Amino acid sequence: MDARAAVLDLIAEIAPEIDIEAVPDDEDLRDAVDLDSLDFLTLVERVHETTGVDVPENDYDQVRTLRGWSDYLVARAG
Repeated sequence: MDARAAVLDLIAEIAPEIDIEAVPDDEDLRDAVDLDSLDFLTLVERVHETTGVDVPENDYDQVRTLRGWSDYLVARAG
């Protein structure tokens, strides 16, 4: 699984107006692509639906960035 590409695809579904190629790896996604709280929670839910990886609220700080998402998913993918 290409975790980075999977997360980018989901971000594009949630916020289609975003230039997906310009999403930085290490900037907080809520700032970088203007995801509000509901969008972020939708992303967490869609990641779970797509990958089967559950992201508990305590881990939200680990998935603030695109690199964080990638690392998190790679570490937990079965």
